[in-house]
Amino acid sequence: MFRPRVIPCLLLKDKGLVKTIKFKEPKYIGDPINAIRIFNEKRADELIFLDIKATEEKRIPNLEFISQISDECSMPFGVGGGIRKIEHIKNLIAAGAEKAIINSYAIERPDFVTETANRFGSQSVVVSIDVKKNFFGKYEVYIKSGKIATGLDPVACAKEMEKRGAGEIFLNSIDKDGTMSGYDINLIEKVSKSVDIPVVACGGAGSVEDFQTAVNEGYASAVSAGSIFVFVGKHRAVLINFPSVDEINRVLQQRAIY
Repeated sequence: MFRPRVIPCLLLKDKGLVKTIKFKEPKYIGDPINAIRIFNEKRADELIFLDIKATEEKRIPNLEFISQISDECSMPFGVGGGIRKIEHIKNLIAAGAEKAIINSYAIERPDFVTETANRFGSQSVVVSIDVKKNFFGKYEVYIKSGKIATGLDPVACAKEMEKRGAGEIFLNSIDKDGTMSGYDINLIEKVSKSVDIPVVACGGAGSVEDFQTAVNEGYASAVSAGSIFVFVGKHRAVLINFPSVDEINRVLQQRAIY
């Protein structure tokens, strides 16, 4: 028996840990290495690191820094940001990452997903899909850190990425990012029911009960979050934290998978 994973999503900027609200105004939180040590102690299932400036600056995350992260991490982790070449993924895996998280380039060139899956295995390839509602209230996929609308429907996009060989979908709601107002369950359900590969829900978690809702009602295979793990209280004081294993098991036990 195992339960759905709970995954802190850590945003990197200039080797610092930051947090955004709706993909805007990154706020400095602290040293990622210190955060990793706390997540090690609290026994987080997995970690995700996204370099929010890598695509804009046409580079991948700093490999020396990823190697430092690998030295500290006691759990598997994935890395995203600026990935556009097979060599990029090769270098990130060599630096210690278990998964490469591909966002903009997967949308721009879907064949790249197939190439990477063939080379490294689908289990190492995660396609990140950033979604927000457009002017007409319809879900739309955005790229380049949420700045450019693609006109793509997230369900169709997820199906295509699965077909191309992605092993997992990281589904992020831009509208919910950093709000701590709960996941977009409708979006999660639509995408999760459309594919057979795992869907990791992200964007909006404000409590451990939100994890349960995303899994039980949204059919997410795993849940990810940022603010809930780095802020505490209504004034959003910075405090790296993670719920106990017992607490996570309590809220997610109804969706235990055999």
